[in-house]
Formats: sequence, C-alpha cells, structure tokens
Amino acid sequence: MSPMSRAKSSVFIAESLDGFIARADGAIDWLALVEREGEDYGFAAFFETVDTMVMGRTTYNTVLGFDAWPYGAKRCVVLTHDPPSARHGEEFYAGDVTALAERLGAEGARHVYVDGGEVISQFFAAGLIDEVTVSIIPVVLGDGLRLTRRIGRDVRLELVQHRAFDSGLVRLTYRVA
Repeated sequence: MSPMSRAKSSVFIAESLDGFIARADGAIDWLALVEREGEDYGFAAFFETVDTMVMGRTTYNTVLGFDAWPYGAKRCVVLTHDPPSARHGEEFYAGDVTALAERLGAEGARHVYVDGGEVISQFFAAGLIDEVTVSIIPVVLGDGLRLTRRIGRDVRLELVQHRAFDSGLVRLTYRVA
C-alpha cells in the first residue's frame, strides 16, 4: 500500500515525563496539572484537520465517562472484539489495522486521529503512523500505561516543531522518517 492510497494518520497525546499516557488503572487525572483557562496546547487546531477518529475500547470507555461526547459529528471507529451498542454513531471494528486504514482511505478519509496505547502500537507496528505530537506533562507517575507496547521494530522520527509553555508542558511534533 502506498502512502497516497490511505489517509494521513496522526497521534496527538500527552504523557508523563517518565513515559506514561495513563495511570495503571487508566486514569488521566494528572493531566489537570497543566490545565489553564483558554489554553489547549494546540489540540483544537490539530483536531480541526481531522475527519476520522480511530481508538481502542479502553480509550472509548474513558471518553464515554466525559460530560459530553468530544468528537462531534466526526467519524469514530472503535477497535474492539466485543462491540457495545453505539451511542454517538460510532462504528466498531475487529480486524487488521492495515485493512482498516485502506478502507478508510477508500471511503474518503483524509486525516485520521489515532488514539489509545494499544491502537497506536498496532498502527506503528503496521507502518501507518505519519505524525506524532507528544505533550510532556511535568510529572513523574512511576507506573502506568505506556504510549506503545512492543512493536517489533524501530520507528525513526524527525522533529518538525517544539514548544514549551508556561505551565511546564512541552509539546513535540515529529514526522515519521
């Protein structure tokens, strides 16, 4: 599959200084450490470019606990082998992520936001991630869920942008080489 036959796939995620995207129980309460009124660290601008979400079931379950569905009318695909009933028009998928990426591209997706450690790992392993934005939160958690699991290969990244914020958050954006 050539890169032109599929949508661009991006990660936009926060992690602790010691590399965790969530606590061991999945909690993300520590993200509040850098919450500042009127500051979203570039997320809204990034999200505006996205037309499709792909996430794992654990991330989906976390999002269902939010006060409001954060994805509006954007297409949302949840990777799961045990699909629940859709609440917001989301789709459920169990299968190869390469086939999913090809299908999404064929159906007109242009920019896919990939979220959730397991799904990010699968997309990295399949060579499907094009860009990664990681916001480093100034906290050491000591334990938790990592950004990726074993993906079986090195993935070389090229830094394309970096920015430090007064809150201590540092945002790094990489292009996959």
